[in-house]
Amino acid sequence: MTLATREVRWGAGGRMIVDGVTLEAAPGRVLGLIGPNGSGKSSLLRLLCRLRNVASGVVTLDGNDIAAVPRRELARRLAFVEQQATTEIQLSVCDVVRLGRTPHRAALASWNDADEAAVNEALARVGLTERHDQHWHTLSGGERQRVHIARALAQEPSELILDEPTNHLDIQHQLSILSLVRRLGITCIMALHDLNLAAMFCDEIALLHDGRLQAAGAPEEVLTAEAIQRIFGVAVSIRMGASGRRHIEYLIEAEPRKSAAGSV
Repeated sequence: MTLATREVRWGAGGRMIVDGVTLEAAPGRVLGLIGPNGSGKSSLLRLLCRLRNVASGVVTLDGNDIAAVPRRELARRLAFVEQQATTEIQLSVCDVVRLGRTPHRAALASWNDADEAAVNEALARVGLTERHDQHWHTLSGGERQRVHIARALAQEPSELILDEPTNHLDIQHQLSILSLVRRLGITCIMALHDLNLAAMFCDEIALLHDGRLQAAGAPEEVLTAEAIQRIFGVAVSIRMGASGRRHIEYLIEAEPRKSAAGSV
């Protein structure tokens, strides 16, 4: 067991946003969080990495209450990748990735060979070694997201948390990023918007709605036509795709065809 929640609750503005969620991430596997906008996915991710404090319940890391884990130690275990992080500061790719070494370095410690090796390895794992000295603002959206993942990997985490890592990316970069995440071999928890991408790349899926966990398990157990109709309000047809994973086709009622005169 690595990262887990037990009856976790958190709210804001008088509304319960995460409401009694109990969930566990299996070591070395990819857990996807899905649900409509406002279902609590992003808030739950922030509770998992202690960017927010639970109102009740507990988040545990290896069975220990995460609230008792020192911040520096936690940062060595957990890495968080936001949807889209931006900066106006003139930074190079290696400058961004080097930020991931902060939890491993004393306040006045000099940069050492171990730090440099971690940065270079992280860039190699995301396929951006040749971008080492390139300016951040010259990168494409997909490349920037890879740099953020490299920064997280430079932390040398055992758990990686990603909040909609494919948001605003074209389909080529979406597939590339999610393929990369799946190859990392570490425990990953990520919120996803696209149900087909979740079915393709996640080992397990947790379905949230109105802050509550509706279902959790393998994609074929969670992504059923009945559940999608109930939670998302759309009719679907599900079949096995060429990848061996489930493919979801959204069924849209055809509008009545009008005649040339405008009558139906």
